[in-house]
Amino acid sequence: MSAALSARMPAFAGAALLPVSILLVVMLMVVPIPAALLDVFFVGNILLSLVMLMVVLHAARPLDISSFPTVLLFATLFRLALNVASTRVVLVSGHEGTHAAGHVIEAFGKAMIGGNFVVGIIVFLILMIVNLGVIAKGAGRVSEVSARFTLDALPGKQMAIDADLNAGMLTPEQARERRQEVATEADFYGSMDGASKFVKGDAVAGILILVINIVGGLAIGTLSHGLSLTEAANVYLLLSVGDALVAQVPALLLSIAAAILVTRTTEKNNLSAQLFRQFAAPAAWWPVAAILGLLGVVPGMPSIVLIPAAAVAATIAWRLGRKAEAAVPADAPAPARPADDPTIDWSEVGENAQVNLEIGYGLIPLVDAAAGTPLMTRITGIRRQLSKELGFVMPMVRVRDDLGLPPHAYRIAIVGETIGEGEAWPADLLALEADVVTAEIPGRQTRDPAFGLPARWIEPEREQEALAAGYTVVDPATVIGTHLHKLLRAQAHHLFGQDEAHALIEVLGQRHPQLAQSIGTKALPLPVTTAVCRMLLEESVSLREFPRIAAAIGQFAAKTQEPAELLELVRPALGGLIVAGFAPPGAPLKLIAMAPPLEQLLVSAQRAAPHAAWPFEPQLATRLSEAVAQAAEGPLAAGDPVALVSQPGPRRALWNLLRSSGHAIPVLAFTELPDNRAVDVVAVVGEDLTETPPAS
Repeated sequence: MSAALSARMPAFAGAALLPVSILLVVMLMVVPIPAALLDVFFVGNILLSLVMLMVVLHAARPLDISSFPTVLLFATLFRLALNVASTRVVLVSGHEGTHAAGHVIEAFGKAMIGGNFVVGIIVFLILMIVNLGVIAKGAGRVSEVSARFTLDALPGKQMAIDADLNAGMLTPEQARERRQEVATEADFYGSMDGASKFVKGDAVAGILILVINIVGGLAIGTLSHGLSLTEAANVYLLLSVGDALVAQVPALLLSIAAAILVTRTTEKNNLSAQLFRQFAAPAAWWPVAAILGLLGVVPGMPSIVLIPAAAVAATIAWRLGRKAEAAVPADAPAPARPADDPTIDWSEVGENAQVNLEIGYGLIPLVDAAAGTPLMTRITGIRRQLSKELGFVMPMVRVRDDLGLPPHAYRIAIVGETIGEGEAWPADLLALEADVVTAEIPGRQTRDPAFGLPARWIEPEREQEALAAGYTVVDPATVIGTHLHKLLRAQAHHLFGQDEAHALIEVLGQRHPQLAQSIGTKALPLPVTTAVCRMLLEESVSLREFPRIAAAIGQFAAKTQEPAELLELVRPALGGLIVAGFAPPGAPLKLIAMAPPLEQLLVSAQRAAPHAAWPFEPQLATRLSEAVAQAAEGPLAAGDPVALVSQPGPRRALWNLLRSSGHAIPVLAFTELPDNRAVDVVAVVGEDLTETPPAS
């Protein structure tokens, strides 16, 4: 118990120190204290100011002493309390002599100004002008501007942190620390802006206290103690000026510390190391030595001072040059990497991120924090949009530079497979050519990497000219982001795994616990639910209405647990949801039907090979895909969505056939058509496909 008590004592003492200090400051203002104790407090005040100045000089960055504004407030209150206490001592005991107010005030009144109170007043006023008009005013202005800029930049910094987190450049713990650091920085500069007002108020209070001490001392000395005006002036003015100087010197030190703190930059080294490193250039000292030497030989100039100063500057330049040469020898070999480096970790074996965006070094400005990380901001928006559209959280996109790529090239990989490449120029804009372009804009011919449209990279100065000519102009971050958005949407089923399926069921259980149990692991294996959801995503069916999907899965889970069969049983219950994903509401649903003989042929082929990807005769499959593509060409050109309709059996096989031939047309079963949607059959294919083509 004694050990635990002794361990708690330092913490208790530290917690009690601040309240005791505040109580002491209040007591100094209202309770008379002897002159000897006043000397101790004056020395403690000077000690506190010097310590704060040294701490500021040795801090690596302003946030290392984020408590400085509060300490500055306490130091100002302590100094003002000492002014009140010293005023009481001077006015009450000043008639006894200069020693009555303590040795510190007497020393400042005699030793520093030679006992001449006129000189003391002039010195005090000069110190006040330096402190109030130069240091405090400049520090206050810097604090105000820094606080404004820091607060204005706060949203951008938070977005940059979120972008780095989404890109995998930061862990959640590191992101949390950086957010806390950004918030602390904003609070610090805001507090420093207010703390500068304490310094100004303290300087004004010093002038008022000096005037009060002089007037009050003369009045008390002549009226209460019978001193002559000269005797009263010699005593009370000397003590008043000494008291003002005792308070003003620590105030000046604190003002210097505050000004240094708000004007310095953030680096790893302290201020002394920064100054030495930044002023240690020999090329800067040689001209100084030459100019001082020339001034020293000019007639009438004080050569006895200038010539030695030139020699000192030349010596500094010479020693700095020698030191730089010794630090980096010309024949120093480059450090060689061992041929067999044993430090190999798992990061070199595989890539953890599911989505990777590799960029050439010429695209690094798009992810530079100083430029606002336009690409990272765009990627964050894409992930958020796709997550809402598809119904599950898209994984983060890891962005990294690759020196093996051309400078302006980028590569997109999903689950380890490269699925897209392109080029972008950070300093230019991409002008997409529309159907009607009134004028040709000079630029580098290319094609939009996302959709293959003809385009050209133009200079930013020609943006308005390109817009007037009918081009669609986008920035490079949008070019890469659009390409990434298209590929992520097309490959969303590869990004949906058992973890995502489990998360969807967990979220479902918060609102619909019984429904979640119907598709939980006890009722249906998680891989089966995952496979059904992946196949829905593969056919561009969103999981946003997962309760409806889960209800359909739970309804038919008892009949089969084979994913492909379960999918075809689930889809009719989701018909309205499937159709709403590609056709606008209210408009007739445009469909391509198949002739009955062809449909019967496809059903028979599917029954003969129920588990085949497309169980159709190859020549018939080729002619069928071409016929469907030709029938869909007209509606698609007019901007109308169109789908192929078939019997439920071969539906999935037909979709695989059209996808493999490059025709992204939805394939619906008759059972999936909503009863409340009007149907418009735009074409019927297969009238001649069942006939055997003539031999060539």
